[in-house]
Amino acid sequence: MSRPVTLFTGQWGDLPILELADKCSRWGYDGLELSCSGDHFDVAKAINEATYCQKHKELLAGKNLSVWAISNHAVGQMVLDPNDHRSDAWVPKELAGDAEGKSAWAVEEMKRTAKAARLFGVDVVNGFTGSSIWRYIYPWPPLGPDDIKKGYDLFAEKWGPIFDEFNANGVRFALEVHPSEIAFDLYSARMALDAVGNHPAFGFNFDPSHLLWQMVDPVQFIREFPDRIFHVHVKDAATMLDGRAGILSSHLPFGDPRRGWDFRSPGRGEVNFEEIIRALNQIGYQGPLSVEWEDSGMDREHGAAEAVRFVRELDFPPSSISFEAALASRGK
Repeated sequence: MSRPVTLFTGQWGDLPILELADKCSRWGYDGLELSCSGDHFDVAKAINEATYCQKHKELLAGKNLSVWAISNHAVGQMVLDPNDHRSDAWVPKELAGDAEGKSAWAVEEMKRTAKAARLFGVDVVNGFTGSSIWRYIYPWPPLGPDDIKKGYDLFAEKWGPIFDEFNANGVRFALEVHPSEIAFDLYSARMALDAVGNHPAFGFNFDPSHLLWQMVDPVQFIREFPDRIFHVHVKDAATMLDGRAGILSSHLPFGDPRRGWDFRSPGRGEVNFEEIIRALNQIGYQGPLSVEWEDSGMDREHGAAEAVRFVRELDFPPSSISFEAALASRGK
């Protein structure tokens, strides 16, 4: 049985959910990975309005769409982020400019997200964690011997109770491993797991694009954490290392041809999705393949329609019998 193909709605927040659902249904998606923003999915309404979750599911079912996961990236980021002016628009107005207040609010909002997910009937919430130590990615001025450890200790202090709440609601949190997060490659992901004692509610939203441009092999990530791949994003990237820019991208915006790397529509970059599907088959992953569409050089509707066809053609089930066994059954 093929895995469901969904579209992450985070990059489509300018469209009302009904309009986006209609488009996704026509393009051929099986469902949506709903972002907790706008009218795509409202955490407060899910908790406080008795009919909200059922009506929201019925709205999507009317377009033959289902939901396997919701995502709350912006709120999760604020738990550990330094929380400067860039996140002021993500919180209640009275918290704008209050870094500690934003973090405290985000902790409680993530706990509420776990409850909202349970009420909506999904068992995975994707998102970010933020990081208090991302600014130390290049250690200058020099770091003390415990500076990185303190960052992971703070992650455990802030996120441990959130994971407990997720666990109590039968929901798992899937961190999208990503620069600016507490985990951005294999080694930092292992440190994050160790910091929270391999908490059962904590795992990963596997997104190969963020690994590729860092020159990390995405397949190695799947094989390193086979029991922690809770969700999968299908997103592509390409490197353009021409000797002028590196992977830090020179403070240039996405879409600028001078960058050292950029995102691409699935199948149009350098990610080896063939090997990723084989690795997912090997670990028994049967969850959705969720298109996170980001390509500054392509019309997004063209790209989203093309992407669902690409993923359907790409996905294949594992073999139920080895070719050696099939030959042996014929006798010699």
